[in-house]
Amino acid sequence: MTQSAEYEGWLSSRREALTQLGGGFGGMVLASMLRDSSSTAIASGSAPHDLRLKAPRHEPRARAVIQLFMHGGPSQVDLLDPKPELSRFHGQAPPAEVADDENRTTTLLGSTFKFSKHGESGLEFSEVLPGIARHADDIAVVRSMFTEHRNHEQAIWMAHTGLIVSGRPNIGAWAGYGLGTENQNLPAYVALPDPKGLPVDGTRNWSSGWLPPVYQGTAIRSDGMPVLHLQPKTARSADVDQGRLDLLRTLNQQHRTARPGELDLDARIASFELAAKMQLTATDALDINQETEATQRLYGLDQEVTRSYGKRCLMARRLIERGVRFVQLFMAGQPWDTHSHNVSGIRSCCQQTDLPIAGLLTDLKQRGLLDSTLVQWGGEFGRTPGAEQRDGNKTEGIEGRDHHPYGFSVWLAGGGIRGGQAYGATDDFGYRAIANRTQTADLHATILHLLGLDHESLTFPHNSRDERLTDVYKARVIRELLM
Repeated sequence: MTQSAEYEGWLSSRREALTQLGGGFGGMVLASMLRDSSSTAIASGSAPHDLRLKAPRHEPRARAVIQLFMHGGPSQVDLLDPKPELSRFHGQAPPAEVADDENRTTTLLGSTFKFSKHGESGLEFSEVLPGIARHADDIAVVRSMFTEHRNHEQAIWMAHTGLIVSGRPNIGAWAGYGLGTENQNLPAYVALPDPKGLPVDGTRNWSSGWLPPVYQGTAIRSDGMPVLHLQPKTARSADVDQGRLDLLRTLNQQHRTARPGELDLDARIASFELAAKMQLTATDALDINQETEATQRLYGLDQEVTRSYGKRCLMARRLIERGVRFVQLFMAGQPWDTHSHNVSGIRSCCQQTDLPIAGLLTDLKQRGLLDSTLVQWGGEFGRTPGAEQRDGNKTEGIEGRDHHPYGFSVWLAGGGIRGGQAYGATDDFGYRAIANRTQTADLHATILHLLGLDHESLTFPHNSRDERLTDVYKARVIRELLM
């Protein structure tokens, strides 16, 4: 028999065995994760990349991050950056310093929402953020963000991966690569997408890019079975399960040994191993029915408009409480993209998210978790301070705002952040960031720093260069935000 025929015969028998074993993840995982005495690649340390706990570069202030990503670009001048001058000159042409070459700010559009001061700090929030505003003294608003592109996809890539090109690792993947996970029974990095649909750019929002696939985010559903195929359809005895798993362990180990350095294969095996552990822990971690009625009300689970986002916020708390490193929450599509319906769009988004986010901050604080959990809110860019003009039409009757990369706001709370402050500033009309200008790389460097990582030394060799999240930018940790 030729070497090729021998290989084809072995491959066929392996495929046949896997087909017969079936049963989803429950029938495919390796026995090593169920028995400490096993000798699989990751358990023995021979795999080049894994999620075992790694020491931080310096003393961390945060051990976990919950990122509340607002696809579409929330309007800074309607939510976090009050501009009385904008309202004063509503309907007029902008002054010369606000005029732009793109002809997108031809008529100023004042905000219809009232701002008021909150907390001992007097930090100002819009009337549509009453729940978040109650946490003013825990929140630092960065009003001087800017980014490099006005298209959604490129700006999303910048916000998540540090450059306006696709295919790079998300910040959550970098966190898993740098620190591993505190709980080997759960993923290091979890994405919680909206059950109504994926956000713009789909699964790339939690991609590991060219980092080893083991660091990719694990998407968990908030409706129905959180992780598909986690349990076999038909119950089996422990002896039968163990025999099947032992056989698969042998087959997978043989297959891997013959293919050293295959990162995709290592990741696939690691995923099966993680699935075996998740059979024992995921059900408990994601079962929000274990929470009291009062806690569920705190997150808005008793109200239809807030139930979906509130459920994801509550799941995020349960995950970081159990050692997950990085959790991202997403909304379907890009609901903050308020081109022709700015007021109604903002109201709708805030009605869905404000109460659950306030509940999350309250719950984290009550449980003593806010000090060690960094919560970050924001989108890929902001909105123009002027009414959007389309196809040369006049702006009368139009109350939408266009994409705006030149000056917008995000906020952070917990995890070493000094709350009750507004950092940086835009001009009087909310057009350009003019004081303490903050690029995406600065925000990324600050988040990594709070996790105990140095953005300059956290590198990965790729295409003959040491890649890093902040890439070529001269990024700085925003120390004014820190306690």
